[in-house]
Amino acid sequence: MKRYTLAAVAAFTLACHPISAHEFKAGDLVIDHPMAFETPKTAMSGGGYLTIINTGSTPDRLIEVRADFPKVQLHTTEEKDGVFKMMHVEAVEISPGETVKFAPGGLHVMFMGLNGDPFEVGEEIPATLVFEKAGEVEVVFDVEERNGEAMDHSKHGTMD
Repeated sequence: MKRYTLAAVAAFTLACHPISAHEFKAGDLVIDHPMAFETPKTAMSGGGYLTIINTGSTPDRLIEVRADFPKVQLHTTEEKDGVFKMMHVEAVEISPGETVKFAPGGLHVMFMGLNGDPFEVGEEIPATLVFEKAGEVEVVFDVEERNGEAMDHSKHGTMD
Protein backbone atom coordinates (compact mmCIF):
# COMPACT_ATOMS: atom_id res chain seq x y z
CA MET A 1 0.00 0.00 0.00
CA LYS A 2 1.23 3.49 -0.73
CA ARG A 3 2.03 5.79 2.17
CA TYR A 4 0.94 9.39 1.81
CA THR A 5 2.53 12.52 3.25
CA LEU A 6 0.42 14.67 5.51
CA ALA A 7 0.32 17.39 2.82
CA ALA A 8 -0.89 14.93 0.17
CA VAL A 9 -3.63 13.58 2.44
CA ALA A 10 -4.70 17.12 3.38
CA ALA A 11 -4.93 18.12 -0.29
CA PHE A 12 -6.87 14.94 -1.10
CA THR A 13 -9.25 15.51 1.82
CA LEU A 14 -9.91 19.12 0.82
CA ALA A 15 -10.60 18.03 -2.74
CA CYS A 16 -13.28 15.65 -1.44
CA HIS A 17 -15.35 18.54 -0.08
CA PRO A 18 -16.08 17.08 3.33
CA ILE A 19 -19.19 18.55 4.95
CA SER A 20 -17.97 17.90 8.49
CA ALA A 21 -14.89 16.52 10.19
CA HIS A 22 -15.33 13.10 8.60
CA GLU A 23 -18.43 13.12 6.46
CA PHE A 24 -18.71 13.25 2.67
CA LYS A 25 -21.68 14.06 0.42
CA ALA A 26 -22.69 13.06 -3.10
CA GLY A 27 -26.08 14.27 -4.24
CA ASP A 28 -28.64 12.87 -1.77
CA LEU A 29 -26.12 10.51 -0.18
CA VAL A 30 -24.21 11.26 3.01
CA ILE A 31 -21.21 9.05 3.76
CA ASP A 32 -20.37 9.23 7.46
CA HIS A 33 -17.12 8.30 9.22
CA PRO A 34 -15.31 5.88 6.88
CA MET A 35 -12.84 4.01 9.08
CA ALA A 36 -10.82 0.83 9.47
CA PHE A 37 -9.27 -0.80 12.50
CA GLU A 38 -5.55 -1.28 12.94
CA THR A 39 -4.37 -4.72 11.84
CA PRO A 40 -1.56 -7.01 13.00
CA LYS A 41 1.65 -7.12 10.95
CA THR A 42 0.67 -10.57 9.64
CA ALA A 43 -2.73 -9.40 8.35
CA MET A 44 -3.57 -10.32 4.77
CA SER A 45 -6.64 -8.05 4.74
CA GLY A 46 -8.51 -5.42 6.71
CA GLY A 47 -12.12 -4.32 6.99
CA GLY A 48 -13.48 -0.86 6.25
CA TYR A 49 -16.63 0.54 7.86
CA LEU A 50 -18.89 3.53 7.25
CA THR A 51 -22.50 4.68 7.27
CA ILE A 52 -24.41 5.73 4.14
CA ILE A 53 -27.58 7.79 4.48
CA ASN A 54 -29.93 8.36 1.53
CA THR A 55 -31.71 11.66 2.17
CA GLY A 56 -33.39 11.62 -1.26
CA SER A 57 -36.51 10.10 -2.77
CA THR A 58 -34.84 7.60 -5.13
CA PRO A 59 -32.74 4.54 -4.35
CA ASP A 60 -29.06 4.26 -5.19
CA ARG A 61 -26.59 1.39 -5.07
CA LEU A 62 -22.98 1.16 -3.96
CA ILE A 63 -21.49 -0.96 -6.73
CA GLU A 64 -17.74 -0.74 -6.13
CA VAL A 65 -15.01 0.55 -3.85
CA ARG A 66 -11.61 1.36 -5.32
CA ALA A 67 -8.40 1.78 -3.33
CA ASP A 68 -4.70 1.10 -3.80
CA PHE A 69 -4.81 -2.61 -2.88
CA PRO A 70 -4.60 -5.74 -5.02
CA LYS A 71 -8.30 -6.43 -4.40
CA VAL A 72 -11.16 -4.51 -2.76
CA GLN A 73 -14.63 -5.99 -2.36
CA LEU A 74 -17.94 -5.40 -0.65
CA HIS A 75 -18.62 -8.17 1.87
CA THR A 76 -21.33 -9.21 4.28
CA THR A 77 -21.07 -11.60 7.20
CA GLU A 78 -23.54 -14.45 7.48
CA GLU A 79 -24.04 -16.89 10.34
CA LYS A 80 -25.08 -20.48 9.77
CA ASP A 81 -25.14 -23.05 12.56
CA GLY A 82 -22.98 -20.83 14.76
CA VAL A 83 -20.30 -20.35 12.10
CA PHE A 84 -19.68 -16.90 10.66
CA LYS A 85 -18.63 -16.61 7.02
CA MET A 86 -17.82 -13.54 4.95
CA MET A 87 -19.45 -13.42 1.54
CA HIS A 88 -18.76 -11.13 -1.42
CA VAL A 89 -21.76 -9.00 -2.47
CA GLU A 90 -22.04 -7.35 -5.88
CA ALA A 91 -23.79 -4.19 -4.66
CA VAL A 92 -25.48 -2.62 -1.66
CA GLU A 93 -28.82 -0.88 -2.15
CA ILE A 94 -29.55 2.30 -0.22
CA SER A 95 -33.30 2.95 -0.33
CA PRO A 96 -34.78 6.45 0.02
CA GLY A 97 -34.67 7.59 3.65
CA GLU A 98 -32.57 4.55 4.62
CA THR A 99 -29.36 4.42 6.64
CA VAL A 100 -27.01 1.53 5.80
CA LYS A 101 -24.29 0.77 8.33
CA PHE A 102 -21.10 -1.06 7.42
CA ALA A 103 -19.92 -2.46 10.75
CA PRO A 104 -17.99 -5.41 12.20
CA GLY A 105 -20.04 -8.58 11.92
CA GLY A 106 -22.11 -7.20 9.01
CA LEU A 107 -21.53 -5.32 5.78
CA HIS A 108 -17.97 -4.12 5.29
CA VAL A 109 -15.37 -3.18 2.70
CA MET A 110 -12.63 -5.81 2.46
CA PHE A 111 -9.19 -4.43 1.59
CA MET A 112 -7.15 -7.47 0.50
CA GLY A 113 -3.44 -7.89 -0.13
CA LEU A 114 -1.84 -6.05 2.79
CA ASN A 115 1.21 -8.30 2.39
CA GLY A 116 3.02 -7.29 5.58
CA ASP A 117 1.99 -3.62 5.44
CA PRO A 118 -0.59 -3.41 8.26
CA PHE A 119 -3.10 -0.65 8.87
CA GLU A 120 -1.67 1.55 11.63
CA VAL A 121 -3.54 3.91 13.97
CA GLY A 122 -3.58 7.40 12.48
CA GLU A 123 -3.08 6.20 8.91
CA GLU A 124 -5.50 7.46 6.26
CA ILE A 125 -6.64 5.28 3.36
CA PRO A 126 -7.93 7.18 0.30
CA ALA A 127 -10.68 5.32 -1.54
CA THR A 128 -13.37 5.90 -4.14
CA LEU A 129 -16.93 4.75 -3.54
CA VAL A 130 -18.76 4.14 -6.81
CA PHE A 131 -22.54 4.56 -6.78
CA GLU A 132 -24.89 3.65 -9.60
CA LYS A 133 -26.55 7.11 -9.65
CA ALA A 134 -24.43 9.44 -7.48
CA GLY A 135 -21.25 8.38 -9.29
CA GLU A 136 -17.79 8.40 -7.78
CA VAL A 137 -17.18 9.78 -4.30
CA GLU A 138 -13.66 10.26 -2.95
CA VAL A 139 -13.43 9.40 0.77
CA VAL A 140 -10.74 8.75 3.36
CA PHE A 141 -10.89 5.78 5.74
CA ASP A 142 -9.25 6.76 9.06
CA VAL A 143 -7.44 3.89 10.79
CA GLU A 144 -8.46 3.71 14.43
CA GLU A 145 -7.46 1.65 17.44
CA ARG A 146 -9.19 -1.71 17.58
CA ASN A 147 -11.67 -2.15 20.39
CA GLY A 148 -12.32 -5.68 21.58
CA GLU A 149 -15.56 -6.01 19.60
CA ALA A 150 -14.27 -5.94 16.03
CA MET A 151 -14.16 -9.05 13.87
CA ASP A 152 -10.59 -10.08 13.09
CA HIS A 153 -9.91 -9.94 9.33
CA SER A 154 -6.20 -10.64 9.68
CA LYS A 155 -6.28 -14.23 8.44
CA HIS A 156 -8.72 -13.72 5.58
CA GLY A 157 -7.52 -13.70 2.01
CA THR A 158 -9.74 -13.46 -1.03
CA MET A 159 -13.20 -14.89 -0.46
CA ASP A 160 -15.88 -14.97 -3.11
